[in-house]
Amino acid sequence: MTHPFLDLAPLSAGRFAAIEDRIARLLGTAQDVVVMQGEALLPLEGAIRAAAGPGTVALNVVTGPYGQTFGDWLRDCGATVHDLAVPFRTAVSAERIGQALAEHPEIDFVSLVHAEAATGNTNPVAEIGEVVRAHGALFYLDAVASVGAEPVLPDAWGVDLCVIGAQKAMGGPAGVSAVSVSERAWARMAANPHAPRRSYLSLLDWKERWIDGGRKALLHAPAQLEMLALEACVERIETEGAGAVMARHASAAAATRAGALALGGLEPFVYEAKDAAPVATTLRTPSDVDASALVARALESDPALPLAAGGGALAGEMIRVNHYGPHATPGAVQGCLAALGAALAERGGKADPEAARRAAEEAWRRPAGTSPSEG
Repeated sequence: MTHPFLDLAPLSAGRFAAIEDRIARLLGTAQDVVVMQGEALLPLEGAIRAAAGPGTVALNVVTGPYGQTFGDWLRDCGATVHDLAVPFRTAVSAERIGQALAEHPEIDFVSLVHAEAATGNTNPVAEIGEVVRAHGALFYLDAVASVGAEPVLPDAWGVDLCVIGAQKAMGGPAGVSAVSVSERAWARMAANPHAPRRSYLSLLDWKERWIDGGRKALLHAPAQLEMLALEACVERIETEGAGAVMARHASAAAATRAGALALGGLEPFVYEAKDAAPVATTLRTPSDVDASALVARALESDPALPLAAGGGALAGEMIRVNHYGPHATPGAVQGCLAALGAALAERGGKADPEAARRAAEEAWRRPAGTSPSEG
């Protein structure tokens, strides 16, 4: 018996390298791109442990739970860490970054999450990159949730370590991920005696055994099905056009936000639309409505809807509409709004599903960058 998922010819090093090249083109980068054989936490942690050590002084920007995790990893590496935390309902500004760097001129590493799907905010990386570059610090960026939903441009923004995953806006697999690495990031790793070596976390192993060897021999057996899925997902983005994919996500975010405001009973968790991530929209429930229960009731009508309650302490007050990848469509947005409206109405809340439908429809048609007042 044969099976199309099981009886495949081994993935060649050339095919693997070609997939890396397509990722590099997607990011518009001339940096080295390494596709790692695991979920995005692998390169996220690997890059920090490779570039940071006891002599590192880091500015760690916290706009959500992943920023908190990066601070923990940096401290575990022995780095001195200055956390810059902002409320999860906002974004950090380049001015705040600049102030922190001025207060601690010894900072040589800056870690930032581009978009936090868990909280629904996105940060202005282009402006922040200018400030970090002027300071001279190494710039580490988690673009796992943002890639595909909004521009991610490591070279133009001065990002030295840019980690992406395919499972969100790219609409691809979760089992492989990638990181672009600048020359000075490689140099920082090579000079770090604490960087992982002969380890699954090791980026230097990939540099020395894969890149420096001309990408002729893989370090280990690749995650073949996930690599083929990554290739297919990039091909689909290339066919649709990266600009069209990002525009679809921007429309989904605008429609969800407008529809929720018109629905009543819910409000955007992220205060200002300019700070809201295109990959997912987070909504706040009234104080007397448990978000987890509301989402559970909404999903009873259609378990496939991309709805989730917030994680951890936010589970009781936040709803997340994950309009990314295949769910960045008018139908998915309208389905989520209708289900939430019905669940609110069942609990005696004020909800106007028809107004929500009209508002979402109008917002989807509106050109990007234009929006009515939310006041």
